[in-house]
Amino acid sequence: MFDIGVNLTSSQFSRDRDGVVSRAFSTGLNGMLITGTNLEESIAAQQMAQHYARCWSTAGVHPHDSSHWTPDVADAIRRLAQQPEVVAVGECGLDFNRNFSTPQEQETAFSAQLALAAELNMPVFLHCRDAHERFITLLKPWLDKLPGAVLHCFTGTREELDECLAHGLYIGITGWVCDERRGLELRELLPFIPANRLLIETDAPWLLPRDLSPKPSSRRNEPAHLSHILERIAHWRGEETQALSDTTDRNVKALFGIAF
Repeated sequence: MFDIGVNLTSSQFSRDRDGVVSRAFSTGLNGMLITGTNLEESIAAQQMAQHYARCWSTAGVHPHDSSHWTPDVADAIRRLAQQPEVVAVGECGLDFNRNFSTPQEQETAFSAQLALAAELNMPVFLHCRDAHERFITLLKPWLDKLPGAVLHCFTGTREELDECLAHGLYIGITGWVCDERRGLELRELLPFIPANRLLIETDAPWLLPRDLSPKPSSRRNEPAHLSHILERIAHWRGEETQALSDTTDRNVKALFGIAF
């Protein structure tokens, strides 16, 4: 059971980060990927991956931070991505929902990171929100130059899912699917994701599963809750939990090239 998306650098974990990691592994987690979302966070993620056993990290610039993409940042991300703990470029992509950076800035940073991943022969850790058509347009020319890609925290439509799968993307599913209001459409899509393209994640500290019982006193999500997300996904797919865990672990090893 491997969590491919943990924002362990978040200030929400600053007081008890060691405990968060310890609790995660005590629940059966056998690894986690710490997400880098800008240069500072990517550096911190790599340092944490170096510090904690069975942890790896990504290095990249999230679409929200694309306005800060510069040649100096690109060079720093390139150097960081070559560290042994860093196994993917990203989180990168497009987010036209909030546009904290302009669409043009987002497209520039996204395309540059795809080129960097191709140069380094590394997979990409992708983000897309309200930007599917343009996202696919920019991504498609690079896919045959990349060893792999995962669209993390997928919440799109059936048509968007089918197109992502047709282009060979892995699909990351979070506790969003446990939301009895917002997650129902995603829940219906679970059987259409081939087992060899499915990855699981918490996106902690965000997206606490709403159906946890008992509910945590805090609204903070933790990687320790991945076991609950895995169990619910397996239930809705009509699969055995352990079998699905084994399959998603194999997918992690295939995509990121790591052993755990």
